[in-house]
Amino acid sequence: MSIIEKAASRIDQAREAAPAPVVVEHDGQKIVLEPQAQAAAPVARVEAPHVATPAVATPRVEAHRAEAPRPAATRVAAPGVATPRKTAPKPGVPKVDLDLVRMRDAGMVTAASGRTSLLEDFRVIKRPLLKQAFSEGSPGRPNNLIMITSSLPGEGKTYTAINLAMSIAMELDHTVLLVDADVARPSVLRTLGLPAQRGLMDILVDDKLDLSDVMLRTNVDTLSILPAGTSTPRATELLASSTMSSLVNEIASRYPDRVIIFDSPPLLLTSESRVLASHMGQIVMVVEAQATTQHAVKEALRQLEGCSNVNLIYNKARDIPGIEETYDYHYG
Repeated sequence: MSIIEKAASRIDQAREAAPAPVVVEHDGQKIVLEPQAQAAAPVARVEAPHVATPAVATPRVEAHRAEAPRPAATRVAAPGVATPRKTAPKPGVPKVDLDLVRMRDAGMVTAASGRTSLLEDFRVIKRPLLKQAFSEGSPGRPNNLIMITSSLPGEGKTYTAINLAMSIAMELDHTVLLVDADVARPSVLRTLGLPAQRGLMDILVDDKLDLSDVMLRTNVDTLSILPAGTSTPRATELLASSTMSSLVNEIASRYPDRVIIFDSPPLLLTSESRVLASHMGQIVMVVEAQATTQHAVKEALRQLEGCSNVNLIYNKARDIPGIEETYDYHYG
């Protein structure tokens, strides 16, 4: 008989034989396993490793999964809190895009204009204004509040205000808020090719409105615009109110690097400009060369008596003989 035949014979004999009880010692006691228990025992010994392996591994896997989302949740939550600070205006306020190519073609200061004589002029103009802006001003008149005005219409005050704001926006350490405060004849948005929006007058009339409701962000990251808003016959009284005082002090102190440029009405035609000047730390008066009379300049300056830091910009000057590079703005 071969080895294979002998093995098969023994297996057949084992199947036919009834299983005998088995005695097992455990902790000094003898335990008798009956045939039914013996049949179950191998199942327990085989199945236990199969069950035990996932049982031990599962907590480690689940623990890893449980902790992974916690850092992720922290990273996601932080931007969710920071987003309102980066986009200060509320969702209803749009971000407007300035047409920088159009501005450049219209002869305005833009970062993409290259090194032009106009850009250099405003670099000269802004430097003393910035130096003064962050020095100690008069009580209630922060020096980073700068009003741009003129004696009469058409002398270039709005053009100057926009270009000065654009020039300061190029600074590495400052941001700019350009306020259209010529509430009788607002022209900042129109000059920039933008539609009329709610703004300064609306905040002063409606105490439920906040600055962030009407301030416009632009595609120049460091420049924001506050429109003049809805026209009202009570503009002078509103600009002279305690609400206006609180507003200008808030926007002057909200950000330590901010400069606020106000495009004001002409001094000799409205009372709003004189009231507005009472809030300002610095005043720049634009004088049109060969057009504004000395009498008009003197009368406008008389309106500003009591205001410190009054500066003049001589605008639309003709070429100076003997100088190849011509400069249209001269700071005085």
